[in-house]
Amino acid sequence: MSSEALSSHSSKGHALAALGAGLLAVVWGGSFAAMKYLLNSGLSVGSVLTVRFFLGAGCLWLLAKAFRVPFTRQAVRDGLVLGFWLTLVFWLQTDGLRFTTTTKSGFITGLYVLFTPAVSILFRERFGFAHGLGALVAALGLYFLVHEPGAPFGGWNWGDTETLLCAVGCGFHIVLTTRFSRRSSGWVLATMQVAVVAVVSLVITALLPAPHGFQNLLKPLSQPQVWVAMAYLSLLATVLAFWGMSTFQAYLGATEAAILYSMEPVYAALIAMAGLVPGVQERLAPSQIFGGLLLFSAMVLAELGPRWWKKERPS
Repeated sequence: MSSEALSSHSSKGHALAALGAGLLAVVWGGSFAAMKYLLNSGLSVGSVLTVRFFLGAGCLWLLAKAFRVPFTRQAVRDGLVLGFWLTLVFWLQTDGLRFTTTTKSGFITGLYVLFTPAVSILFRERFGFAHGLGALVAALGLYFLVHEPGAPFGGWNWGDTETLLCAVGCGFHIVLTTRFSRRSSGWVLATMQVAVVAVVSLVITALLPAPHGFQNLLKPLSQPQVWVAMAYLSLLATVLAFWGMSTFQAYLGATEAAILYSMEPVYAALIAMAGLVPGVQERLAPSQIFGGLLLFSAMVLAELGPRWWKKERPS
């Protein structure tokens, strides 16, 4: 789907962008189990991020060149800023996965649906009542999904803290993506930010001692299953997802986009529960299922609420 096929001034363009953002949530939902599998295979956090994002950056660069996308100074600068936030997000999220479950990682990351409206206000972005109410409902749903009654600190651990900080970073990344995608090419934004994560991850990992560096890189990469998971992360969760994010958000409000992405933890939980990825199988309590239903309700409210209230408002 090209950006030309979308119109920021038409309901059709908005609908296509909302559908695309919803599909990205499905793709990212699967990435949690894939990352957990790679970490369980013996790869370090830095190794996973370096290989994933170098493959992704290479593919995006080739595609951008094939489509003859101009790399303007403004777009490159915007991509570098997004790359900083994306690096922070993925290092916190991936390292947090070492200490927490796939399901909780997905749910806590989804708290960006609460932080995005707060960041939007700082940047004076559009903030509709339906979007704000949807964010509150989504936050309530995420509470039910994360909380473990009777467990110390409600089941909270260091990995959860890292993931929570990741969610804050996601809020900034989503708002800035909305701003930058309205003035810069989605191809350039995606290519530059993915390349920044790759280069920074390479430098950091090269400086880390064993077992956090590249010391155990070759043995896991000799396994075909590892490359299947890596291909999913690189091609779908990186190339497709960040091009889509950088393109679709030109036609969505930042909070609205966050609500659409907030279904990501639900998909992550369903995949983890189904045991589709070897070594990753988890269960959801009834309260967590209720939280997932609240998330879905929040998404519907954010998307359809403005239309309902507009019809009810006197002309």
